[in-house]
Amino acid sequence: MRDSAAAPMACLVMFLLVSQIPISSKSALYATTTSILSKAGKYKNEKVMGRQPAAKQINCDRSHVQYDICTINGRTVLDPTTTTFFLVEPTQAIVEKVRPYPRKWEASVMGRIKEVSLISGPPSPSCQVHHTAPALVFSAGGYTGNVFHDFNDGFIPLFITVKTIFPDGNFVLVVQNCRRWWESKYKELIHRLSKHPMVNLDEANATHCFPYAHVGLISHGFVTINATLMPSLLNLTHFRGFLDSAYARNHPSPSPSPSTTRPRLVVVTRSGSVGRCILNQDDVNDAAREVGFDVTLFHPTPTVSLREAYAVINSSHAMIGVHGAALTHLLFLRPGSVFMQVVPLGLAWVAEACYGHPARELGVQYMKYKIGKEESSLADKYGNGDAMVNDPTGVRGKGWPTEIMKVYLKEQNIKLDLVRFRRHLEEAYDKAVTFMQKEG
Repeated sequence: MRDSAAAPMACLVMFLLVSQIPISSKSALYATTTSILSKAGKYKNEKVMGRQPAAKQINCDRSHVQYDICTINGRTVLDPTTTTFFLVEPTQAIVEKVRPYPRKWEASVMGRIKEVSLISGPPSPSCQVHHTAPALVFSAGGYTGNVFHDFNDGFIPLFITVKTIFPDGNFVLVVQNCRRWWESKYKELIHRLSKHPMVNLDEANATHCFPYAHVGLISHGFVTINATLMPSLLNLTHFRGFLDSAYARNHPSPSPSPSTTRPRLVVVTRSGSVGRCILNQDDVNDAAREVGFDVTLFHPTPTVSLREAYAVINSSHAMIGVHGAALTHLLFLRPGSVFMQVVPLGLAWVAEACYGHPARELGVQYMKYKIGKEESSLADKYGNGDAMVNDPTGVRGKGWPTEIMKVYLKEQNIKLDLVRFRRHLEEAYDKAVTFMQKEG
């Protein structure tokens, strides 16, 4: 089963808990992220510069806010029954433990991530399965099951770590909390990363030996890749290229279309009791068609494959949706296409951090529609004069108490002002037509 209880918080959970770290402003968080990243450079030098890891040592770097990473440098045997790597031919007694999931600051989720032990000292068990390539170990637990976290805490850090430490793809993925639905859903990405079959740490019984092992993933922050810390200045657009390589083989890019063709708009919908639903969704869809769009409704569910989602979104010219985890699919938008995020009350900064900034990094034309208080259901519940409606920043304070966060996430729905929203649709349409005529 997925961690469904945690999943609906999506990007807001990350914002809440990062905000509890002593940070006084948005710029301070970005500065903190930059300083964190500058320390990761040592990892890229090991392999990219042709230098082999130091022999017969266990080293851990715990200097980062977001993650720990440990290396066992020398022949090692993994006992999956105890989640322990033993150093063969130890020279001194060392024991290190690490939880290989890049949300180190968040005690509640990290408590659900099983520790991996790295031991030098006691005799290692005999090896039953031999590997010629080193191991890269991480956890697919935590908030996995929410598509935002699957990428922000999973595949983007995994891409960073692989390109930094194992750019030739010669490594074995060893995955903890590897549930079968996750392995099935992301099989294309897993196979594109490594030349070797994956080891499911939860199902393995035999011991495995490797020439050396890295445990943990490098994270650069909110849905981002810091090019200055990457080999060959790789960035988020290269990660999108990686997604293309996994999903585009059976879905060629559209050919340039005649000017009479209607641009394709994907409308990401929400329904039920999840919060942040557009109450006049049908009217919004009609307005988009009247403006000139060919509208496709996209309601992602656990059963929708990423290949299907890629086919729909990569072939579109524009995408619109309310802030939420499903907007992570913007990673499938082509550079130059249009992405409009509807931003509910109280969520402006987190909307920018999680989707606005990444969209611009990807070369997507980003638009935001920040709703007015009269468009929020909170105005009916609390009244227009209430601070919950008029001053979300003041209500939140320096942190974000769970009860306040749930108001903006769960209790709030939206009824868009169609006159005002139509002007944004018309602007998005003009941009999408220009993109369609150029790129197809």
